[in-house]
Amino acid sequence: EIHIKEPIEKEVNPHLLPGELLLCEASTVYKYMQEDGSNRGTYGKLVCTNFKISFLDDDSASDDNEPQFKNKIVGENDITLQCVDQIYGVYDEKKKLLTGQLRKYPEKLIIYCKDLRVFNFCLRYTKEEEVKRIVSGIVHHSQTPKLLKRLFLFSYASAAPNNTDGRNQTVMFETLEDWRDELERTKGNVKYKAVTTNEGYRVSEKLPLYFVVPICISEESILKYEGRGIPIWCWSCHNGAALLKMSAFPKEQDDSTSQMQKAFLDGIYKTISKPPYELLKMDDLSSSLPSLQDIQTAYTRFKQLFLIDNSTDFWATDVKWFSLLESTNWLEIIRRVLKKAIEVAECLEIQHTNVLLIEETATDLCCVISSLVQVMMDSYSRTKSGFQSLIQKEWVIGGHCFLDRCNHLHKSEKEEAPVFLLLLNCVWQLVQQYPPAFEFTETYLTVLSDSLYVPIFSTFFFNSQHQRDTNKSGESLKTQSGPFRFLTVWDWSVQFDPKAQAFLNNPLYAEKPKPDRSQRKTARFKHQRQLSLPLTQTKPSTKRGFFREETDHLIKNILGKRIGKFINSSDEPPNSLREFYDSWHSKPVDYHGLLLPRIDGPEIKVWAQRYLRWIPEAQLHGGGTIATAAKILDLMEEVQSLQVKMDEERSQAVSGDIHSVPMLRNSARLSSLFPFALLQRQSVKPALPTSTWKDLEDEDDLVKRDDEFVDLSGDML
Repeated sequence: EIHIKEPIEKEVNPHLLPGELLLCEASTVYKYMQEDGSNRGTYGKLVCTNFKISFLDDDSASDDNEPQFKNKIVGENDITLQCVDQIYGVYDEKKKLLTGQLRKYPEKLIIYCKDLRVFNFCLRYTKEEEVKRIVSGIVHHSQTPKLLKRLFLFSYASAAPNNTDGRNQTVMFETLEDWRDELERTKGNVKYKAVTTNEGYRVSEKLPLYFVVPICISEESILKYEGRGIPIWCWSCHNGAALLKMSAFPKEQDDSTSQMQKAFLDGIYKTISKPPYELLKMDDLSSSLPSLQDIQTAYTRFKQLFLIDNSTDFWATDVKWFSLLESTNWLEIIRRVLKKAIEVAECLEIQHTNVLLIEETATDLCCVISSLVQVMMDSYSRTKSGFQSLIQKEWVIGGHCFLDRCNHLHKSEKEEAPVFLLLLNCVWQLVQQYPPAFEFTETYLTVLSDSLYVPIFSTFFFNSQHQRDTNKSGESLKTQSGPFRFLTVWDWSVQFDPKAQAFLNNPLYAEKPKPDRSQRKTARFKHQRQLSLPLTQTKPSTKRGFFREETDHLIKNILGKRIGKFINSSDEPPNSLREFYDSWHSKPVDYHGLLLPRIDGPEIKVWAQRYLRWIPEAQLHGGGTIATAAKILDLMEEVQSLQVKMDEERSQAVSGDIHSVPMLRNSARLSSLFPFALLQRQSVKPALPTSTWKDLEDEDDLVKRDDEFVDLSGDML
C-alpha cells in the first residue's frame, strides 16, 4: 500500500548556492525508501543543477526535526555531480547502466553514489517530456567528460563572497617560510634546506614552488632531469634520521640514457649516504606494494558490498559476509600498507637510518606511506591542525593527482584509484585502536572523505600546485577581472555550524602535559576480534547465518585460520621487525610517542561508520562505540558543571567553552552509526526475511522487541 501525501500547495524550490544554475527538473517523482522492499516513499520534485542532483519534497521546505549534524552545503537528498558513481535505469524490472545518449527512457532511476548512498526514483507518474529532460540531463551532467573550467568550483569562486573564517590554523605550505618553519619544528634544518629553484615552475610543473632537499644537493642537479632522481625531504625524526621521497626515472630508456641516469643517481646517493654516520635505505614502493590498478580493483569489489538496494539484497549477502569480504582483498591491502609504514618507522626509530621512498611520480603510494609514518611517529600530526597541515604538505602541495585519481572530469577510468581514501582507511585503523591519541574523531575522517566530492573547495580538485595556480586567473561573473579566490576544505565553518563541528573533535583526546594512565590501560584491555561490526540486534534464526548461536564455532575457525595465515604468511616480516613490533606492543602506550597499529588478522577492521551508515539493518540501536561515548560525555558534562560552580564560588572567570562537547542524551535511543544515522528519517525496523519471521515463535515477545527499535523520524536527542 502506498501512502500518498496531499499535493503540495506551495511550490518547493531548490536552495541554490552562488553561481548555481537550475538546468532541468521533473515533478511528481516518487522516491522510494530503501528499507523493507515495500513501496513506501514520498512524492516530490527531482532537479538537476550545475552543482548537484536534488530531490525536493514538502519536508525540504521545513526546518522541523533538523538533525543535530547537518551539512550546510549538501543536504540529505542532495547528490553533488562529482559524487555520482553509476546510474541505472529499470526497464521491465531489468537494470541497465545508463551512459551517453538514450533511445528509451526508464520507469525507475537508481543512482549509486561514491559516498555509498543509493537513491531509487520511480518515474511512472511523471510526464514523459519531463522524464526525458531529467534523465538525459542527469546522465549528461554527471557522467560525460568535461573541461576543468566547467567544474562548479569556478562558478562558485566567481560568484560567492569570500567571507570565510580567518581562524584556520592549517599550514598551507604555499610559502618558503612555511617550509622553513616545518624544518625548524622537526629539527631538520641542520641537514636539509628549502629551495626556490622551481619558482616560475622552471624545473617542473609537477613539483611544488618550494620544497626541501639535502643541503649537499646543488641547483644544477635539481634542474638536470626536471627534478627526477632528486631526494625530496618529507620529515625528520627526533634522532636526526629523515624520510625522503624520489620520483624514479622511466624504465623504458635506451642504454646510453640509462647509463647517464645511473651515474647521476650514484652521485646523488654518495652525497647523502655516508656510512657509518649517514645510512640510507631505499624502498621502491612500486615493487613492494600493490599497484594502483590492484587498489582500484579491490576497492571496486569492496564498495559493492555496501551499495545495497533493499533488505532482500542485504540478507542475501549476509550469510557469505566473511568470504565476500576476504575476496575483495581491500582489508589485506590496508594491512600491507600499514606493515610497510611499520617497516619504515623501525628504520627511522631503531636503526637511525634515512629512508628513501621511490615511485614513478612519488605522488601516490609515497604520499600514503610518508603520511602514515608521520601520523605514527609525530604526535603533532595527530592533532586536527597538524593532520590538515600534513595533508596539505604531502598531498595537495606534494602533487597528488586528485583530479585524475578521483576521475572528477570523467576523462579516463584508467587513471582512477582511491589512493587518498586508502590513507583515510589506514588512519581510521589507528584512530579506532588508539582513540585518546587523536584530537579528531572518526566522524572527522568520514566527512573529510565526503568532501572529496564537494566541488566548492579547491583542495581536492587539482592535480598539482601549478595546475591550481594557472587556473586561478579568470573573469568573475561580476565583470571585474582578478584571480579566483578558492575556498579550502579546512574551513569547516563552510559546511558545518559550531554545534555540528563539535562532532569532529575528540573530547577524550589525551592532552600532552598529563596523559591519562587509566585510559592507557583500558584502551588495550580487550580485543574485538571481528572483521566487521555485528549486524542488527535481532533474535537469532536457526536457519540464517552470521548469528551468534550457530556461527560461533564457524567464526572461530575462520578467524583462527586467518590469524594463522597472516602470521605464517610468506611475507612474514624479518625477525628484527617482528621483535620491534612485539616489543612495542608489550609496553604501555604513550599517546604522544610512537604509535604502531595492530595488524595481525582480524585487527584490521571495516570502517563501519563510513561504509555501513546508510544501511538501516546494520545499525545497533543503543549500541556500538557511541553508547560508551555518550556515558563518558555525560560524566564530562557533570565534571564541567561542577568545575563552573567551583570557579564561581572562587569568583574566577570560567575558562574554556563549556558547550564545546555535543551532549548525547539517552544513548539507548542512538544508533551505533551516529551521527549519520540521523539522516535516515524513515522508521527503521529489523528487516528480516520471511523465513526468519516464521521462526520467531512468541508474538508477544516480538511486539516487545519492536519497541526497542528507534523511530528515526522523531527527535533522537
